[in-house]
Amino acid sequence: MSDSSFYSLKASLPGGKTFDFEQLRGKVVLIVNVASKCGFTPQYKGLEALYKKYKDQGFVILGFPCNQFGGQEPESDEKIAEFCELNHGVSFPLMAKSDVNGDNTNEVYKWLKSQKAGLLGLTRIKWNFEKFLIDKEGKVVHRWASTTSPEAIDPEVAKLL
Repeated sequence: MSDSSFYSLKASLPGGKTFDFEQLRGKVVLIVNVASKCGFTPQYKGLEALYKKYKDQGFVILGFPCNQFGGQEPESDEKIAEFCELNHGVSFPLMAKSDVNGDNTNEVYKWLKSQKAGLLGLTRIKWNFEKFLIDKEGKVVHRWASTTSPEAIDPEVAKLL
């Protein structure tokens, strides 16, 4: 898996559609596993602000809802999207709810974790709102823990644009 390209990845969108990563070629991408009922959920606002600030310069955020951490994303894809839009003004793409750890890990997170280990070399995702930053060449250049705010990573995004 680690030999494959970022641009060969695909993710499931709500409604059974597919998001093809080929369309991300030449863009800076931030991938975040998200949840609606988490202490870090207010980061949606910061993520949206970052997205709005840089989207016209080739920056994309992809949210991957996940219910693996404390059952904090129990809703359907439709309800997740509604919550994010109404409560946080989220306009960046949200994928279908999926797993980021374990036997059913989605292919995007398998690839991300193979490219960039976390703290102490651990590859597993520790909690909601971990962040991976991918440069214009499709390389993972940063991985941040849940506690790192969107505002704190703004300078790293700006450097890559």
